[in-house]
Amino acid sequence: MAAVSQENTVDIRPATAEDWPGIWSILEPVIREGETFTWDRDTTEDEARAKWVKGAPGQTFVAVRPGAGDQILGTGEFHANQGGGGSHVANAGYMVGANYSGQGVARALCAYSLRAAKEAGFHSMQFNAVVESNVRAVWLWQSMGFRILATVPEAFNHPEIGYVGLHVMYQKL
Repeated sequence: MAAVSQENTVDIRPATAEDWPGIWSILEPVIREGETFTWDRDTTEDEARAKWVKGAPGQTFVAVRPGAGDQILGTGEFHANQGGGGSHVANAGYMVGANYSGQGVARALCAYSLRAAKEAGFHSMQFNAVVESNVRAVWLWQSMGFRILATVPEAFNHPEIGYVGLHVMYQKL
């Protein structure tokens, strides 16, 4: 898939092996912070790569600023949420560099994944674990057509505020 411009200042393209150091520089602080992803806070770089890098029909992709080289602003991935009879439903995740928060990067990553997942043959997308206290993300996903199907109470142990719910969110592609 060719580079796709989602915002005036963000291009989204499939990730290459050379992108990994930039991707890891975004993933690691988010993982260590432990406030928005359900990954173990001590996940190693090799474990993160194995979890984040997806092959067809899924994909790993990056957001870059046009004309600014290959500086990675954010990254995302989508894959089949389940195997077998559930393989037509995509799941996705996104992480944005702290310096690029609030600049439309997450919106661009999500928009790209929705289109690319549909083109890959997925029928819908489901987020299994959106941390309830991550209100900016919850609002953003809702503004992009996702709806909360359920909230699992106290399913996430936030390092600062304690137990909070995890939303299951969904949209048809």
